[in-house]
This record gives sequence, C-alpha cells and structure tokens, in this order.
Amino acid sequence: MNRRNFLTVLIQALLGATLLPRLAHANHPADKRRLQFVFAQLKYRGGDWNPHPLSVTPLMEELMARTSVDAATVRHEVSLTDRDLFNYPFLYLTGKYEFDPFTQEEIEILRRFLTYGGFMLIDDALGQQGYGFDKAVRREMLRVFPGNEFKRMPAGHAALRSYYLLRRVGGVRLVSPALESINLGNATPVVYCQNGLCAAWERDQVGKWTNACTPGGEPQRRDAFHLGINLILYAMTENYKDDLIHVPFIRKRLTR
Repeated sequence: MNRRNFLTVLIQALLGATLLPRLAHANHPADKRRLQFVFAQLKYRGGDWNPHPLSVTPLMEELMARTSVDAATVRHEVSLTDRDLFNYPFLYLTGKYEFDPFTQEEIEILRRFLTYGGFMLIDDALGQQGYGFDKAVRREMLRVFPGNEFKRMPAGHAALRSYYLLRRVGGVRLVSPALESINLGNATPVVYCQNGLCAAWERDQVGKWTNACTPGGEPQRRDAFHLGINLILYAMTENYKDDLIHVPFIRKRLTR
C-alpha cells in the first residue's frame, strides 16, 4: 500500500469518509490532469513562508525528466487547517525567519498528518542554527512530538537510496553535511535540511540560476536536485523498492 492510499484509509476512518475526498490521485487546482504528485507548500503566520517563490517549478521539471512521475509544475499552497491538506502526502515547510507558534488545533492536525502516513520536508533557507527559522522549527516540532527530537539521519537511510544513491547533501550552502529526521518506529515522517535546497533549485523567469551554490558550485546544486527527487519518491511510497514505477532501474543501481 502506498502512502496516499494509507492516508485515505486512516483519515477517513478518523474523520469520517464524507469529510475528505478520495485520494486516488493528487489534483492541483490549476491543472485538470490526474496527477501522481503535487508539491504542497505549507503557509504559516509570521516569518516568510515563501522565500524563494521560483524554486518549485525547476524541481518538478527535473522530477518528470528523470523519473516516470507525472507531477504538477507549480506548487499548491496549503495551511494546516485547509480541508484538502490530507490530499497531499508530501508537505514542504521552508522559511528564513522565526514564525508564529502554531495553534493547538494546528499542532494536533500536523501530528495526525505525520503519524498516519504523511511526510514533511523542512528546508531552512537561512541556514543559521539556533536562530530564526531553525529556532521556530525545533520549537514547533517538539510540540508536535514531545520528547522526540531531531536526530542525524544515517547514511544508509532509505530516503538517500530511493532513486539516486546519495553520498552528499546539497543546497545553496553547506551548513550541515547531514540531514536530520524525526522517526516514529520504522517510519521517518519528517526530514530537515539546513542547506537551503529551495535557493539551489530556483531559476529566474529567463532560466538563469538565481543563487550561486557555495563552496561546491554546480555539483552541489546537482546534489540538491537529487535529494529533492529522492525525498519526493520516498514520500510517495511506503516501501520504495516494491512500489515505485521504476523498480528495475533502482535495483540495477543498488547492485552496482
């Protein structure tokens, strides 16, 4: 069972089937196709929830060019209290500055979303540990999962092997050489990158990169795209080896 179907069963059981649409496919309001993936970005109060507004389309184009996933090319903006939140098993949270605390209702919704199969990628666009966005993220996630702090993701984690075999974490800057994550049993519903992935993904309207990646240049940017693709595919499936469309390609890579 993939994560989207898992969400359907669990959330309809919790909230009542009449409250939520069926989740067989993700739908973007601006796209009439039946899509396999929509990039849902979380809006919040305070701070800056969208520091790099042109970052998503280049990543979606790369996702479709490199894999068989049919995706919306633009993001879908969503808040924690939106009725359609549970339509999107992948949720993206980014920013530069400290943001307002979530309400208790929002905390409970996010806990439910992550506990029952949802996935959230957190991306620090500022990259200053203990300050601004990083401070707010750690504060709020401790409210969502009390006593369950971020831990360094091991190098052999499935999310680092779900498509590309990643040995480095990219981004616009190298604040941390490793990802952090929150684990619930054998599941990893939250992944945190402090290297500014969105700034590395972003192109301007004429196709030029808006930010230089330092100190590693274009290989570092490539690593940021590869990480984004891996995390999307990890979020889309409960078991990436069995469920992904391109299983033979992955198995070939894993045997090298």
